[in-house]
Amino acid sequence: MSTTTEKLREYRNPILIGVGALVVAILIYALFISHQNSKLSSLQTQETQLQGQQTQLQSQLTALESEKQKLPTKCADLTKISTQIPSVQNAGDLAAEQSSFYNQLTALVGSSGTVIPTFSWGTAGTTGSSTAGSTPTPAASGVVPVPVTMTITGDFGQMSAFVSGLDSFPRLFVIQTFNLSYGQGSASSAPTASSASSSSASAAAGPNAPPLWVGGVPTAPTAGPYTLSISGSIYYTTVANALAACTKATTAK
Repeated sequence: MSTTTEKLREYRNPILIGVGALVVAILIYALFISHQNSKLSSLQTQETQLQGQQTQLQSQLTALESEKQKLPTKCADLTKISTQIPSVQNAGDLAAEQSSFYNQLTALVGSSGTVIPTFSWGTAGTTGSSTAGSTPTPAASGVVPVPVTMTITGDFGQMSAFVSGLDSFPRLFVIQTFNLSYGQGSASSAPTASSASSSSASAAAGPNAPPLWVGGVPTAPTAGPYTLSISGSIYYTTVANALAACTKATTAK
């Protein structure tokens, strides 16, 4: 019996030490190794997510680089559109744009040798004729027409030069009615602006006047005089243009 007890005492301490070491190992694993493995797994997940984001960002960057290459062309188109349909923010801007159009028109009249005996503005956003000296007021939003009526006189060559110049005008000018007649027009014969949906073109002569043109026979440049009555519209927009932003984006590194 004493021998058994002594053997138990002999192995007790190693057993206790072994059990203690096992407990310490379990604690170390639970506190450090398992935590580090979980952290490593989390980092690996984050790495996968970041790689996906990097691929997506690279794809977006490539697309943006491609769009940047197209910016000069788009800015040129925007410049042309802004000239044809200028941006107007207030009554002063609208008056300035109408004055600019009239100056361009009178320059064309001068270069073609024609005369413009009558000219009048309609009210912006309507198709009626405005009274002389009325103050233009921009509409609330959108692209808005400003009706224009005028009569032009000159010989056939002068009229041809005027119509050709009007066709290549920098400002968008849409003609609704176009009436060419033989003889000198008068100020009272100026037409009123027609609706934007109308479209007509006619040529007339007095009962004893020579025909305006004869098929197959060119009209002499000095033939005339002729009177051309036109009703049409120029346009403006209340949306501010993005030319400055477009230029800045084009020059950005």
